[in-house]
Amino acid sequence: MATEVVAPAKINLTLHVTGQRADGYHLLDSLVVFAELGDRLRLDRADRMSLRVTGRFAKGVPEDARNLVWRAAELAGVRLRIGLDKELPHGAGIGGGSSDAAAVLRVFGGEGRAVELGADVPVCLSDAPQQMRGIGDALIQVPDVPALPLVLVNPGVHVPTPEVFRALTRKDNAAMGALPQERSRAAFLSWLGAQRNDLEAPAIATAPDIRDALQALCGTADCRLARMSGSGATCFGIYDNDTAAREAAARIAAAHPGWWVQATRSIGSAAA
Repeated sequence: MATEVVAPAKINLTLHVTGQRADGYHLLDSLVVFAELGDRLRLDRADRMSLRVTGRFAKGVPEDARNLVWRAAELAGVRLRIGLDKELPHGAGIGGGSSDAAAVLRVFGGEGRAVELGADVPVCLSDAPQQMRGIGDALIQVPDVPALPLVLVNPGVHVPTPEVFRALTRKDNAAMGALPQERSRAAFLSWLGAQRNDLEAPAIATAPDIRDALQALCGTADCRLARMSGSGATCFGIYDNDTAAREAAARIAAAHPGWWVQATRSIGSAAA
């Protein structure tokens, strides 16, 4: 029987670059949440591996062992017939390929070796809010993070992550501030507004369209915060409610028909 799973979009609400190791890997301090939307996978055990990619962003996605989903199945020790409905833009700072691979590991095992597939794969094994430190290998679940109405915007540009890190002039930035003792939505958003994505400025220097996406979000009613996710180019806006998010998404999509624009919600902590 086939197993159908969703690989949710990963959103870096914050991304502080706090150092760089001698081997070149950057050290991060990031609060990661996941959205209610994502890629969809259909997984069937089979005599031999196969992968078919469909969906809006299928073009250019490999259907062989170059794909992280294929490699995740091999790591888990299973042969699968995989259908991947690619609804998230790739190379967009929202962990599409990493989340796809993590979805396979969640079903068939091998989670302990997830880091072999990439630094972002371990955090994608759970959809709970997490603080990600080190090179992505130190993960702590964060309680009392509220679910947030969001608009995700990608202006259709691909930003190579290594290029963004090379453009980052300072590598030893301050870590995230301590989360507030009062975990109300207002207190959380106030804290979040004081944090950063240290890759935002170098990403904008590489792809100025990211600035346009941020300005489009800030120009909508009730947008409480707009920031880039990951190394770009997807940006998110946080809204007061789902209606405001849907209206903002409709307005941005009408003004920029070539952009990827989605209203969604983040997945909050279990107790939030």
